[in-house]
Amino acid sequence: MTEDVRARAQKIRLLLMDVDGVLTDGRLYFVPDATGNMVEFKGFDSQDGIGLQWCQWKGIRTGVISGRNSPATVERARQAKMNYVYQGHTEKIPIIEEILKDAQASSEEVAYIGDDLTDVVVFHRVGFAVATANARSEVKEEAHYVTEAVGGSGAVRETIEVIMQARGFWEEILAHYEVGGRKRQ
Repeated sequence: MTEDVRARAQKIRLLLMDVDGVLTDGRLYFVPDATGNMVEFKGFDSQDGIGLQWCQWKGIRTGVISGRNSPATVERARQAKMNYVYQGHTEKIPIIEEILKDAQASSEEVAYIGDDLTDVVVFHRVGFAVATANARSEVKEEAHYVTEAVGGSGAVRETIEVIMQARGFWEEILAHYEVGGRKRQ
């Protein structure tokens, strides 16, 4: 991790993200239910989920801003105990402003993970802009950090680990799980 990334990640109190292509691989699946109505489903990464749990433990608020409305996103956000869930918003600036006000956070205390052009405007308004490995090249060029993992396969978890390391929480998390002979505190 570069010194710039560490310095930016060290300030984070709020982690926001897009959904499709970030929390998921971006694929949308439609299958018929018992009555023949089409139902959308998505796949979410379980390791991203535990990382989001660590954010809750450490007082880092989390949330999603998505251009699509999806019951699957609502359920995932509920399971991950996210603080903010905004769907149906491709214009994300007013949402970011609303969340910043509610969270009483400055822009430098916010990280945002995105993968597509609609996320770049948010990148310009946060302290730590993260693009997933599967992001458009134009998006990667605007990011402070590009994950090695693709969306839906650990990109959120990777970002959270960077934040936890920069904030000095990583050793405590490893000790919680007794990794490498560390003892629980």
